[in-house]
Amino acid sequence: MRLTPEQIVQFERDGYLFFPGLFSPEETRRLTDAVPDLYARREAYNVREKGSDAVRTNFAAHLYSEPFARLARHPRMVQPVEDLFGEKLYMHQFKINGKMAFEGDVWQWHQDYGTWRNDDLMPTERAMNVAIFLDDVNPFNGPLMFIPGSHRKGVVDAKHDLTTTSYPLWTVDHALIAQLVERAGGKQGGIVSPQGPAGSMILFHSCLVHASSSNLSPWNRVSVYLSLCAVSNHIRRFKRPEYIAHRVFDPIECLPDDCLLKDYPVELPWKNGMPGSALVTSLEPIDRHEVAA
Repeated sequence: MRLTPEQIVQFERDGYLFFPGLFSPEETRRLTDAVPDLYARREAYNVREKGSDAVRTNFAAHLYSEPFARLARHPRMVQPVEDLFGEKLYMHQFKINGKMAFEGDVWQWHQDYGTWRNDDLMPTERAMNVAIFLDDVNPFNGPLMFIPGSHRKGVVDAKHDLTTTSYPLWTVDHALIAQLVERAGGKQGGIVSPQGPAGSMILFHSCLVHASSSNLSPWNRVSVYLSLCAVSNHIRRFKRPEYIAHRVFDPIECLPDDCLLKDYPVELPWKNGMPGSALVTSLEPIDRHEVAA
């Protein structure tokens, strides 16, 4: 799937693109059916909500689950980002965010690149998220909120919040959020919230400021996020475990467009368990030539 010139202009202006219902119900079901088994596992890659057994985030499912390994190579997810960067991509991060009914906690206002720069030493913001809804998203189940055009501000100051939720995040000060919202239109469009059916896809810039509220509704809001990074922009530090920030920088080769409906063979390097090396971390910058391809 390739972007049109008009879509590229829109992305550069707003910092995101929304594709309602891009994946069919059958394609989406193949993914949704695989989630309960993944969430049930007592593994480090399942981060649970603070004070709850509900999964907040499942990491790296593309390394041990066939449906998600295929999604990680889906042309509808990968090719639009290739169009924007003009370069091959590698998988920096892969996560299935839960936002479960009644229990899904907030995601504070943040830029994804703020975390990637501060924790992983990613050189520039040539990385972004592509997300697919596995549930219908409505105003009540904690939808994403974006500040349109906030990516044009570049990297903003952030503080490392280690206490609000179960997952540390580099968050943006409320005073700056108010300024960005006012600049984007205030009550007339300063915050937008893309909503739609399961199978919808969002692509958004790594400097786009975004958040989501808690889910107080009886409806789950499970979404899959592919964080795709230009190969030349790979991270320079392994401060976080490998299941969070990946360390193999090989370019992604896409499968055919029907890969969620057909059982194309995929490699599952962690099928028999996550290696112990995935938990080893270091504060020292790495040399590209020391990284295994």
